[in-house]
Amino acid sequence: MGVVGCGLMGHGIAQICAQAGWDVVTRELDQERLDAGIGKIEKQLERAVEKGKLEQSDADAVRARISPTLDYADLADCDLVIEAITEDLEAKLAMWREVDAIVKPEAFFATNTSSLPVAAQADVTGRPERFLGLHFFNPAQVMPLLEVVRAQQTADEAADLGFALGEKLGKTTVAAGDNRGFIVNRLLVPYMLDAIRAHEQGVGSIEDIDTGMKAGASHPMGPLTLADFVGLDTLASIADVMADAYGEERFAQPDTLRGLVEAGDYGRKTGRGFYDYSGEKPVATDPAG
Repeated sequence: MGVVGCGLMGHGIAQICAQAGWDVVTRELDQERLDAGIGKIEKQLERAVEKGKLEQSDADAVRARISPTLDYADLADCDLVIEAITEDLEAKLAMWREVDAIVKPEAFFATNTSSLPVAAQADVTGRPERFLGLHFFNPAQVMPLLEVVRAQQTADEAADLGFALGEKLGKTTVAAGDNRGFIVNRLLVPYMLDAIRAHEQGVGSIEDIDTGMKAGASHPMGPLTLADFVGLDTLASIADVMADAYGEERFAQPDTLRGLVEAGDYGRKTGRGFYDYSGEKPVATDPAG
């Protein structure tokens, strides 16, 4: 198994694949990012041992199956390569062109994109029929869903591989069409954007909007907390892709989201978004004020 990217999604995908028994090569752009991703995996395994979910010997075996690298050449013998880099189509296309020239021709490729077209990525490889989407959710170690996305070029063998992989990982799998946002984000992103607009329009405070949706709709977290968890930069990127694809105002970035992203406040990963995470408990900010 190869995983390109060891960041927010990539490190989790690498970990669960190693826990399922596969040898995993995970590649990053630089040593700092690679060390950070591997460090997160090691911390997750350490916590699992502390909680009694894993024996120390099993955790050590999982870590031993993960080989970090900065070199695409180390992916050459992988049977499946999953991409989990930044949500930017040009960056993904450039990566696939390079990887396609290195990895053995019988290998399968999969993108973990949350919004970008699978078919466009398949087209730049010499194996479009062996290309599919495997959309994991954050955190991949916990979230049970896997969207298996079949592009127009995807052969039955590749789609079947996606469902078999999901079963092996213990995921709930759904078949999603190659449309912007697939199933979940197609419905979830406009919900989060509407919550931001509701706050802008004075419908409710950040806390009241979140509390209302938790208590009134039995959601595990409110939409603004969720936006911070997803990453406001990621949400903004998905919104732009979907607005361009569907041409509907409800997919457009609200001004508050645009302002937070421009300020570098991306939510949990930067410590500040709709909430400030610097203290013991998150405290709502006033980004629209």
